[in-house]
Amino acid sequence: MSSIQRTAAPGFGPAPGTGNANRSGNATRSGVAGGSPAPGKGLRGGQIGLAAAVVIGVSTIAPAYVLTSSVGPTAEAIGNHLPAIFIVGFIPMFLVALGYRELNAAMPDNGTTFTWTWKAFGPRAGWMGGWAMLAANIIVLSNLAGVAVDFLYLCLAQATGRPALAELAADPLVNIATCLALVAAAVWVSCRGLHTTRGVQRVLVILQILVLAWFFAAALGQAGRRPGSPAFSWEWFNPLNIGSFSAFAVGLSLSIFAFWGWDVCLTMNEETRDGGRASGIAAGATAVVVLALYLAGSVAATLFAGTGDTGLGLANPEHSGNLFAALAHPVMGPFAILLSLSVLASCAASLQSTMISPARSLLAMGHHGALPQRFSRIHPRFGTPVFATVFAGAASAGFYALMRVLSTNVLNDTILALGMMICFYYGMTALACVWYFRRSSFTSARHFLLRFAAPLAGGIALVAVFLQTAVDSWDPAYGSGSHAFGVGLVFLVGVGIIAVGALFLVGAGRRRPGFYGMPKAGKPVTGPGL
Repeated sequence: MSSIQRTAAPGFGPAPGTGNANRSGNATRSGVAGGSPAPGKGLRGGQIGLAAAVVIGVSTIAPAYVLTSSVGPTAEAIGNHLPAIFIVGFIPMFLVALGYRELNAAMPDNGTTFTWTWKAFGPRAGWMGGWAMLAANIIVLSNLAGVAVDFLYLCLAQATGRPALAELAADPLVNIATCLALVAAAVWVSCRGLHTTRGVQRVLVILQILVLAWFFAAALGQAGRRPGSPAFSWEWFNPLNIGSFSAFAVGLSLSIFAFWGWDVCLTMNEETRDGGRASGIAAGATAVVVLALYLAGSVAATLFAGTGDTGLGLANPEHSGNLFAALAHPVMGPFAILLSLSVLASCAASLQSTMISPARSLLAMGHHGALPQRFSRIHPRFGTPVFATVFAGAASAGFYALMRVLSTNVLNDTILALGMMICFYYGMTALACVWYFRRSSFTSARHFLLRFAAPLAGGIALVAVFLQTAVDSWDPAYGSGSHAFGVGLVFLVGVGIIAVGALFLVGAGRRRPGFYGMPKAGKPVTGPGL
């Protein structure tokens, strides 16, 4: 008997414009007790509850990792206005999350962007949305592994008192080999299912948040004692004082990256108890929790180090891609290793939990016929898409190795490119919500707000940031200065990967006419031929 089983034929949600969620269908799909198989894709329903979903959501966003890797580039763009840009970045994310929640209630499907965009705009748009989401997740997995490598060797150096160990992370061969090992470990845990994931994440998230709180308190306690430390100002919370729209767009793109990851709560909807309701609540709660952490962290770091480009200044390019490596000892003294462990735990936790999104998205795309059916195979013991998970891990490790060779500042360039792709697929999903519910949006005040006004405003804001960043990133000076043929590497990664997805769509359409030849949005959907 084969160790892998194929899933059953796909099912479909309500037709476009349907006003109410199919509550009874959702209960059947996601409320299966005891981890029994959920109907449809073969995943085991009821594995986690609301609290566990929030923990995994916070883990995926990885606040310690985000603060160490994005505060520096953001400070370079907008100076002291870090709190303002985090608040502004939260607003479109929260508006889009409201639209995600409505779509999830109507169509609880772990394909999320792929499935919902397909149902609204047709299969080709669904592919492009799914492609951008997959690419963004695979790139961030490589980025997480890169930061984890740096902090792994930093922790070893601090624990043993041998500073030379920290230099091992700069050796390309050692760096790439260690990255591959970390990705392999994350894939192994992910393949064992959400029960294993839940236990690992609780420990790592609690460690991360406790140490961050210690760091914030220590930085605030020393605020004003260092030469050049700025005095607190409420102007830091005013986005109108940011110098230019280009600087604002850069900062907002980075801020959006900082909140990215809450949608993992929705990719687990078929494995969560009462997933049609709980997954949407978990996504919103996750965004609020990390906003509080970012505001505290940005204020504490600015008061301690300032946003200058020399010394410990947050905008110093020498450590802007890995801020905590520079601030750990000055802020926490002999306990600096705890901050290093916190970032390492953050990266390790997110590296593992982030595997959930691309694996479930690949599963859904294979299940519905957009990809080869082997992506939809479920392991009979663990109830996980093992092939899809291994594929996502291999792709992320390969991308990291390539970028490590091409870019002089792999972390900064990939973060900027990620912001573009996140804006692209979140914006597309938000607009898909508006179109999908177009026949019911004006039937009540609630529907108008949650199905039309909120996702429309959030979607337009994210599309605007995507377009502005695409224009600016053509210049090689944008990001680290790395380029190919005179075009900035950030543009090549961000826009180029989306363009590659469009090229793959041509071939996919020919190989799988059963899916890509389906009716356009608004016409009856009868299901793909597999």
